[in-house]
Amino acid sequence: MAAKGKHRALIAKGMLGHGPKISRGLPAGSMLRCTDNSGARELRLVQVMGYKGRLRRYPSAAVGDRITVSVRRGAPDMRKKLFQAVIVRQRKPYRRAEGVWVQFEDNAAVVITPDGEMKGSEIRGPVAKEAAERWPRIASAASIIV
Repeated sequence: MAAKGKHRALIAKGMLGHGPKISRGLPAGSMLRCTDNSGARELRLVQVMGYKGRLRRYPSAAVGDRITVSVRRGAPDMRKKLFQAVIVRQRKPYRRAEGVWVQFEDNAAVVITPDGEMKGSEIRGPVAKEAAERWPRIASAASIIV
């Protein structure tokens, strides 16, 4: 019963449930571009939130996943701190249910607060449809959804 309440709280905070399986193209340690105007420029993926792994397997993330990142380049007040983010683009191709393959030219994420609000107010560049469907707050700030 408690798990159901927690899930409902996440949906209320602006995050929807999982959809189809997407190829996980970003292992822990990957560098991502920060595509919002929060002050961060470059992020390193530290951990994947909610990842249930296997012994000695590196955790990896895909488009739409919530991750923990460390800011490598950006505003001095944000550098060397941990934040949560959502992946909006990945270089590794993944297949959609309609049969089309999607691939972006870079790996990018948007920094969010622990309760799912965006830190920045705008998103530069395209956002994957999978991330926009799962995160309505990101979808409303995105200019292009691919």
